[in-house]
Amino acid sequence: MKSPEFPENEKERLLDLQSLNVLDTAPEERFDRLTRMAKRMFGVDIALVSLVDENRQWFKSKAGLDAGETGRDISFCGHAILGSDIFVIEDTLEDERFHDNPLVTGPPNIRFYAGAPLRYMNGSKLGTLCIIDSEPRSFGDDDRVMLDDLAQMAENELHAIHLATIDELTKISNRRGFTALAHTSLSLCVRQRSSVSLVFFDLDHFKPINDRHGHAEGDRVLVSFANLMRKTFRDSDVLARIGGDEFAVLLTNTGKKRAAKIVGRFRDLVDNFNAEADREYDIEFSDGIVSIKPDKECSIEGLLHDADLLMYETKMEHTQPLEPLKQA
Repeated sequence: MKSPEFPENEKERLLDLQSLNVLDTAPEERFDRLTRMAKRMFGVDIALVSLVDENRQWFKSKAGLDAGETGRDISFCGHAILGSDIFVIEDTLEDERFHDNPLVTGPPNIRFYAGAPLRYMNGSKLGTLCIIDSEPRSFGDDDRVMLDDLAQMAENELHAIHLATIDELTKISNRRGFTALAHTSLSLCVRQRSSVSLVFFDLDHFKPINDRHGHAEGDRVLVSFANLMRKTFRDSDVLARIGGDEFAVLLTNTGKKRAAKIVGRFRDLVDNFNAEADREYDIEFSDGIVSIKPDKECSIEGLLHDADLLMYETKMEHTQPLEPLKQA
């Protein structure tokens, strides 16, 4: 048996998969409809929407199979995501990579496999839409076209999930996407017993900017703030627009002292941006920093709540209201 190798972009691929927040979620009709259709169209025993996680392949949808996941080391889909074309094994007993695979020698006794890679929006292969049978069979060009069509439908559903986690204006995560990605980072810090810091940002005097300069200008402020966050924080940090004029970042392996220094550098970057922009207003913000060594009981929502409270206290201490608009 030959275990599948890892894609060259494995680290980024796993981050893409985790950002969907779809692993270990309940069955959904939009995916179940596709596996039922594939099983019926090809007359096979099993059809799956399989997502290849770090150490397993997990089935978002399954028709004809009871198991919810299998090990990645014995998976067929782990091989399928290494290429761009449909991966076909017409007879597993004739293939040295699979003839002694436990999924072949035991249930579900795979003799035929065809899997079409499911691509993320940036091209990463997250898993497959695959069909499996207990008898060997041929797989022609027309079959490939039909399976590819079904896979594209599954990709469209995954893309819809992705769009639900990204803030349309700033192109960073929204609250839902932040919660999913931050939860994964938090779990990693729990395993490594390393510190984590969450910073909650709130723009100061944002409403007056909208009132005086229009909502289009307010949108430019939000986009600029998000872009400055990208320039300051690491690729491993989780950035998000939580809502309105509120932003957050989760910094892994980072204690409060270091987090405060990073926020200080970010503030300097914002100040330099303001000086160069030379507008009638400046982008200003208040922040709250919470740092802990997380345990299994720690939650992202709890950290957001605590950091929000600290931010509010800071805002009340240091901000002064702008002069009201003069009435004509």
